[in-house]
Amino acid sequence: MEGHGHAHPPSPYSPAARRVKAGAPAIRLAEPTPADASHIAVDPSSGDLHFGAGAAKVSVPGMSQARAIRLETDILGENDRVAAQNRALFAAHGVTALNFVSSPGSGKTTLLCATIEALKARAPGFPVAVIEGDQQTSFDADRIRATGAPALQINTGKGCHLDAPMVAEAFARLQRDDRGHGDGRSLLFIENVGNLVCPAMWDLGEAAKVAILSVTEGEDKPLKYPDMFAASTLMLVNKIDLLPYLNFDVERCIAFARRVNPDIQVIRVSATTGEGMGDWLAWMESRLSCDAVAGLRAGLDDIVRSVAS
Repeated sequence: MEGHGHAHPPSPYSPAARRVKAGAPAIRLAEPTPADASHIAVDPSSGDLHFGAGAAKVSVPGMSQARAIRLETDILGENDRVAAQNRALFAAHGVTALNFVSSPGSGKTTLLCATIEALKARAPGFPVAVIEGDQQTSFDADRIRATGAPALQINTGKGCHLDAPMVAEAFARLQRDDRGHGDGRSLLFIENVGNLVCPAMWDLGEAAKVAILSVTEGEDKPLKYPDMFAASTLMLVNKIDLLPYLNFDVERCIAFARRVNPDIQVIRVSATTGEGMGDWLAWMESRLSCDAVAGLRAGLDDIVRSVAS
């Protein structure tokens, strides 16, 4: 850039830096063998590639589909064991935990702040706490704390999602610091790392995943990232106050979401104008009335299955 006047060192996170660190050549091209390509589907008309066509539904360089399945089973199995403990603990404390998932910039934190303020007005004194997930910074946790609600930040480093042990540690600290919940009914919001892929498969012990989709993102997201919407109980179509300025078909978006998850519930909201917030609060209140008993039963069932296996 003209007039820039100085150079920057290369990023330690760049692919080139990783290759140098690992001692690999800067450029290495190899033709895939038939075994390497067994998990790749090719569209005969366009030549498009689908690398999730194998049994593992994922492509890992240098790893067979069978090994990928074994590794995922081992890792997720341990996570699910801790998630079952979280679920039982939440139920024992009367906590309804909601896992907020979305892409970056969907308005999760803004919506969460507006939700906390609306709950304060609707039910003063009702206990609410937040666990915040991001790769770095405590910006979002600071915004939550400004509402008066207790919040604890989890930074995941290079990790792209929260897992059950992270949530267990954070909840224990909220309890120990007397910033969490007692034994009455309460809400715990878990704001996951902004990512529509990885958080879909990780159970945190939550009562439900709530997917936030902003109208600025495009109505095709449920089909592009189907696992997330298939795993979610509710989709909040956010920033609807911007609809007059966008080419976004809400009904088409909802139809796409229900194509991958026929049972998904949908609420249209605006954290800015407050539109739809009443419906969103009513949905949460309906969950509070039954989640403690259902969560305890599910948590105990999960523990029994974990011990039996």
